[in-house]
Amino acid sequence: MIRDTPEAWDVVASKHRFKGYVIDVRTDTVRMPRDEVADRDYVVHPGSVAVLALDADDRVLLIRQYRHPTRHLLWELPAGLRDVAGESLVTGAARELAEEAGYRAATWHTLVDLFPSPGMTNERIRVFLARDVSKIPDHENGFVHRHEEIDMPVEWVALADAVEAALMGMIHNSPTVAGILAAYAASVEGYALLRPADAPEA
Repeated sequence: MIRDTPEAWDVVASKHRFKGYVIDVRTDTVRMPRDEVADRDYVVHPGSVAVLALDADDRVLLIRQYRHPTRHLLWELPAGLRDVAGESLVTGAARELAEEAGYRAATWHTLVDLFPSPGMTNERIRVFLARDVSKIPDHENGFVHRHEEIDMPVEWVALADAVEAALMGMIHNSPTVAGILAAYAASVEGYALLRPADAPEA
């Protein structure tokens, strides 16, 4: 069976290099096969969640946000950090959908789990499929947008058009591309094969 499995090789030394607002950077000295050791630098990340919201017309909700490291305005799924203690992943995803896009959803499934860059960070992303969506009235959503989130446009794009945009190199955000392609693949079976929203992570 092709399946990723947890495994932890022996760390013989570890150095803390940098502590930032969201991330840390570490160097681990790892025992390799044949009893060699090698240093591996990586970013320690709290993890994140993303939401592919799909409406009754098979349209995907996308937002556009400035991403300074890439110097791009990127079309993305609503997403955010796993930064609320004790909050379940699906609750965090619902919070991000409400805060960033102003929508709620009645039906939730796990769509796909990602290690977006496993050679350089331990970040995990869970992408959820949210359906039966509805707009939250403005008076109920008191979230105040700041920084990159100010004036983020919200667009509904046909799922097939979103797939084309991803394959044509018009969308680059990795959980967005993975979520769009996963949703398109899952739609063939009417989303019947998706895991529940509270499915455990490997």
